Amino acid sequence: MNKTELLYIVFAGVVILALIFDLGLLSKKGKVITLKTALLQTFFWVALSFAFCGFVWFEKGQGDAVRYISAYLLEWSLSIDNIFVFIIIFTFFKVPKEHYSRVLLLGILMAIIFRIIFIAIGSELVARFDWIMYVFGVFLIFTGIKMFASDEENDFDPEHSWAFRFMKKFLRTTNEEAHGKFFLKINGKTYLTSLMMVVLMLGLIDIVFAIDSIPAVFSIIPDPANKMLIYSSNIFAVLGLRSLFFLLQGAAARFNYLQQGIAIVLLFIGIKMLIEHLVHIPIWISLLMIVFCIGGSILFSIYVNKKNSSL
Repeated sequence: MNKTELLYIVFAGVVILALIFDLGLLSKKGKVITLKTALLQTFFWVALSFAFCGFVWFEKGQGDAVRYISAYLLEWSLSIDNIFVFIIIFTFFKVPKEHYSRVLLLGILMAIIFRIIFIAIGSELVARFDWIMYVFGVFLIFTGIKMFASDEENDFDPEHSWAFRFMKKFLRTTNEEAHGKFFLKINGKTYLTSLMMVVLMLGLIDIVFAIDSIPAVFSIIPDPANKMLIYSSNIFAVLGLRSLFFLLQGAAARFNYLQQGIAIVLLFIGIKMLIEHLVHIPIWISLLMIVFCIGGSILFSIYVNKKNSSL
């Protein structure tokens, strides 16, 4: 058994055990997640991700460990942007708070399946076509500019989104009260309830975010042979989304400049991908850039809010 195979086995085991622990001890069906529980869960997933980084360092060396943690922090920061949209979706469908945890879990597991597929396709494209990195770079620059100038969470309207229209057109749906059920039998036919529509929307909407984040992570880990680092950094970041949702749902509106911080990261990564063959930018610079932009945008948002509240 080589080191890469060992990483896959350890990663799969850690994720399975962590999910059992999270669901069995930290979460209970039908229970509203408090801020204290959300903080505990967030710490749990972040600590687990950093512990896996230590294992990567031990098995594969410092270089791969830095690549992993850089990719994880990148995906983690990009996933924060998902939360703003998730909050809008939950509000639109008027999901009772006691169902939040279960719906988020299923939606996130669905998103992970899509991520695995996208990473596999992306790795194959990078392995076969060197020029695809330039395409990714241009796409990320375009996305960064668009994100910097727009107010994405206010622009998003669930009722007019492609995911909502897709479900309404091709699936049987009902707005009847389902008392926490995902499916209802009406006149002998099975219908998707609003809860199930939320689950599907979370998974489908994440495809849009994955289209941004997967190319971005290839700038951190360009070698297709290192797919394990991409899978693990992505999946750990997405698994932490549920607890992060509960932690930030009351404070999401306070981070007014977070989107601009994420946009600058995407611009930097896109430019890095375009000039990589001319100027090599060390991975630690990318790591510092991610931490500086995301942390700086959060702190600046807090500062502006405090300044405005004191006027």
